[in-house]
Amino acid sequence: MHGRRARRAVSHGKTPSVIPYLSYGSTEWVRVLGRVLYLKRESREHTRFRPDVAEVSRVRGWRTFTSVSVPHQPVRVLIDGEPVTEVVTDRGGVIDSIVPVSLSPGWHTLTLQAGDSEAADAPIDVVKPNAQFGIISDIDDTILITALPRPFVAAWNSFVLDEHARSATPGMAVMLDHLVARHPGSPIVYLSTGAWNAAPALSRFLARNLYPMGALLLTDWGPTHDRWFRSGREHKRRELKRLAEEFPGIKWILIGDDGQRDEALYHEFATAHPDNVAAVMIRQLSVGEAVLAGGRSKAHLHRSTSGVPWLYGPDGATLREELRKLDLL
Repeated sequence: MHGRRARRAVSHGKTPSVIPYLSYGSTEWVRVLGRVLYLKRESREHTRFRPDVAEVSRVRGWRTFTSVSVPHQPVRVLIDGEPVTEVVTDRGGVIDSIVPVSLSPGWHTLTLQAGDSEAADAPIDVVKPNAQFGIISDIDDTILITALPRPFVAAWNSFVLDEHARSATPGMAVMLDHLVARHPGSPIVYLSTGAWNAAPALSRFLARNLYPMGALLLTDWGPTHDRWFRSGREHKRRELKRLAEEFPGIKWILIGDDGQRDEALYHEFATAHPDNVAAVMIRQLSVGEAVLAGGRSKAHLHRSTSGVPWLYGPDGATLREELRKLDLL
């Protein structure tokens, strides 16, 4: 079926187009993230998948899930205009590769190009070697109000709702901005169980609501070789462990919500890596959100984990005050 869709896309004049994603790295390597899709150049479809376009009119979520990916496509990698190497997409058209390169700390420009298609750019945050502080934040129901855990609500928000209709959690953008200002140069990572299909829309949402710029770590969408649906829990567990290994000197603030999953995952991570966690911040869902999410997890079970402080609050303003008490803000 995918082969037939790919041939039809080519017959309609579509070519492999690279959608790069904001990523991170160290002074010795960078993690290259992106996706290759069959798209028609300079079309509305092509615009929908560009994360750097500030305004995209009336985009329904389902449109991003009907795109045709390009598996096993070679992609040239350039950093700050200099050729570095070539990577290959996976079976879902996703690029997720570690590329050795020597860079100075700070922001750099990643350029990806597939074949003779137009090159596309995205920022890369190169973390300084002596960085001691970082932020990992969930997205759904933490900084973006969606009530996603319930399947029918998830389908509505992902496939039907216009991306401009999604609302930001009050105070969270200001709280994150103050954290980054207090700890300059600290990396920020937005870790979600959402699909890469939604990455451009999420990037536009973060920019539109003035959230600090940071890497998106999402997951592929659809079945695998051994199961119908991918495990969001395993995705988050794997990425948390990976970040702890890549940046062993960083103590992370972990931000999530009490919709049943984040607390258990953060409790597990903080217990296994207490030296890598500065604090855990949990946004408490409203009564209505908790009903849609299927209830709450047992917050009192995670009040203390290996000396790691746990902070709770319904919005960014409350959590910001809790951070001040710990002298983290």
